[in-house]
Amino acid sequence: MKKINTRRKFIKKGLIVGLGLPILGNSLVSCVLNSEQNKSEEESTQNKLRILILGGTSFLGPHLIAYAISRGHSITTFTRGKTKPTIYADLYNKVEQLIGDRKNDLTALENGKWDIVIDNSGYNSEWTKKSASLLKDKASVYLYTSSVSVYYPFLKYDIDEDAKLQLEEPKGIEDEDLKMEYWYSVMKANSEIEAIKAFGQNRSIIIRPTYMIGPADKSDRFIYWPVRLSRGGEIMVPGKNDAVQYIDVRDVAEWMVRLSEEKLIGTYNAVGPQSSQTMNDFIDHAKDAFDVESTFVNIDDYEFLKENRVPYLVPWIMPVGNEYGGARINNQKAIENGLTFRNLKDTVKDTYQWWISDSLTDERRNKFELKPDSILLREKSIIENWKKLKK
Repeated sequence: MKKINTRRKFIKKGLIVGLGLPILGNSLVSCVLNSEQNKSEEESTQNKLRILILGGTSFLGPHLIAYAISRGHSITTFTRGKTKPTIYADLYNKVEQLIGDRKNDLTALENGKWDIVIDNSGYNSEWTKKSASLLKDKASVYLYTSSVSVYYPFLKYDIDEDAKLQLEEPKGIEDEDLKMEYWYSVMKANSEIEAIKAFGQNRSIIIRPTYMIGPADKSDRFIYWPVRLSRGGEIMVPGKNDAVQYIDVRDVAEWMVRLSEEKLIGTYNAVGPQSSQTMNDFIDHAKDAFDVESTFVNIDDYEFLKENRVPYLVPWIMPVGNEYGGARINNQKAIENGLTFRNLKDTVKDTYQWWISDSLTDERRNKFELKPDSILLREKSIIENWKKLKK
């Protein structure tokens, strides 16, 4: 049987493609920016911040920059400068862009002063240590973008921010996928520690998002559902009505800016939806993004799903073994400190509109939609096999 890929496999892919730049169509950019500008009129803040973003040209960064600028803050980014941003391209004319390399060249950061550092590119704990140590006297607060993966393995439900973290990779693991899972968990956990060591508990904000979804995501880990639901017809729904968790990237970005404005120090799970949701609930809400006729076939046999190579369809992850509690992360602290959530229908609709826009080439879309081994192409036969089994 083929190995089951899990959360870290998705994160690794997202991390790799995230180093490239997502492209967003002009019409969607205009729509998003108008929305944020309207919101900013209601939520404008008197204290304008100087924000340094380590990264800023990937999935989360552009949404963060758009919202921060709409609220009057000034932005500096620090990147390798190898890819010109095209998402919110007009806004980047208002951004101070510093060039360097987190691995071996932080020179460009030596002379600046900022109110907040937002670290979106801490993919190595040594990088986080170097940047936080350099910036501790140049900024008031360090916000590190971590992940709920710090709790891996997810062996229980209702994991909150006080849960014990895995700080060392277990020895003797030979499976490469499992090694990657532990590597990512340990790397993020130790990066958090390095940020706090440099800035101290009273000057550090740690954000631990679950799966972020929304426009401009190049990881392809969620786009299956907007594409599939848009087509209607007979649709496979995997699992035993298992719990699911996810969050719109824009909800994370906007909340991070508000936390920075209010200097709400602490560690938070950036996890949605607001209340518990099952996979069937997710489908019931997500399908409303499209005016098409659909019927749903629940496949609730884990062994059958494994045999047919469907161990996940984000946000659904088969809740077995180390993934047992991965979709039951506690988000109450974040909600109490201002995290808000978009309607799932809007997230799915906006993501789909980005996907079919001129921002992406047909070649890019076909690479996902026509991939020979994709579930999109195999779904019909999987459903047929399931019906035969149930006769």
